[in-house]
Amino acid sequence: MQNKILVIGIAGGTGSGKTTLMHNLVERFGDVVTVLSHDNYYKCRDELPFEERCKLNYDEPDAFDTSLMVYHLEQLRRGEAIDCPVYDFTVHNRSKETIRVEPKQVIIVEGILIFENEMLRKLMDVKIFVDTDADVRLCRRIKRDVNKRCRTMESVLEQYLKTVKPMHEKYVEPTKKYADIVVPEGGKNVVALDMIMGHIQRHLDGENRNNEV
Repeated sequence: MQNKILVIGIAGGTGSGKTTLMHNLVERFGDVVTVLSHDNYYKCRDELPFEERCKLNYDEPDAFDTSLMVYHLEQLRRGEAIDCPVYDFTVHNRSKETIRVEPKQVIIVEGILIFENEMLRKLMDVKIFVDTDADVRLCRRIKRDVNKRCRTMESVLEQYLKTVKPMHEKYVEPTKKYADIVVPEGGKNVVALDMIMGHIQRHLDGENRNNEV
């Protein structure tokens, strides 16, 4: 009997703590977890020069190739491996490389707008929204983009005020209503983390018992 795959969606605003929560779950459960990040599904923009790509709005639903992510998640749920795209934030474009992703007993889908798309939502068994104060999220975004994505502080702040903040209010925050669990402060919320880990462990224990029958 094929194991049932548990799909967990983790959404929330930029810098909310989604990645910390995801890393905590991966660290706890290890090889039984596969992660699918919405960030890797930004659209390929080979037709635009770098200067034009810098001006695009990357915080609205149309920036993502979500239909491809839906297709890949459907494949993983069927037990099929996928070739996940890779996005290069330093050039604002999709890389030529892909990553082979194998189906596991638990799939974590992570991203700011993963609850905005109904087809993607329907593929998730558990939907978690990480809710963190806007000032904290901004500070985390500045630190991340400057240190890891080779951005200047001025460019990060300009983008935040121009697109990130208004798009969060228009698209991200309203999707909180679709969440099964709202987690303040993300991976630092020990009580919520324990609850989520317990749910995953019960799923794994149940599948193991089924395989023994």
